[in-house]
Amino acid sequence: MKAIITALLLLTLAGCSSGLRIDRSHTSVNQDGRIQFVVLHYTNAPLQRSLDLLTHGEVSSHYLIGDSPATVYQLVDESRRAWHAGDSQWDGRTWLNSSSIGIEIVNPGFIDTPTGRVWQPYTEAQIEALIALLKDIVKRNNIQPRYIIGHSDIAPARKLDPGPLFPWKRLADAGLGVWPDARAVAQQQARFSVNPPSISWYQQQLARFGYAIEQTGVYDVSTRHVLAAFQMRFRPQRFDGVADAQTAAMLQVLNSR
Repeated sequence: MKAIITALLLLTLAGCSSGLRIDRSHTSVNQDGRIQFVVLHYTNAPLQRSLDLLTHGEVSSHYLIGDSPATVYQLVDESRRAWHAGDSQWDGRTWLNSSSIGIEIVNPGFIDTPTGRVWQPYTEAQIEALIALLKDIVKRNNIQPRYIIGHSDIAPARKLDPGPLFPWKRLADAGLGVWPDARAVAQQQARFSVNPPSISWYQQQLARFGYAIEQTGVYDVSTRHVLAAFQMRFRPQRFDGVADAQTAAMLQVLNSR
């Protein structure tokens, strides 16, 4: 026994003498957290299928909010990267998997019917659970409210979630996002109705707000997708991607904050 203890002690000393020694007594003030964004999604699948996909499939998210009941599941630790954003960009940052927390909400998204696309609503319990979760995440990670965004914001050519029935204004009223002042929008809308801005102006303002959009000066397919994503979030009654005075007014007010 004495020989075994001696051998272990020698091994420990050898490890100490050859191991890396790090001085951690100096800490830089020029740093912040890895997590800068929260990206919101719908699952387009029921609860059990969503759990299966997010825990054993090729995609993942940090949190999943169920529908009945609105249980909050943590699937990935916040310190680790989840694969929920894909090819994405917001406010000049790319590939947001590395800098975001992903929250999936159980919701079928939409159903295409002979009379058109029918979007499915979120439950009251889901939104209450989401607001509580976001408040906790934002406080712990010091995330700016304008960096709570949708999948359709960061990938407007590919994604539609969380969809036009997602209550962005309610989140903004809870301090968890941005929303344009209605009176200011009305004033700007009257001005833009008389003097519509150019497509270049729209592209500049959309980029300023955070969207990834090329400054081509042409009303192209990409610009239409980005305009539609903006409208779906702030003017969900009509999100056709067509530039109009109300869209211009909302952009102007939001970028003047």
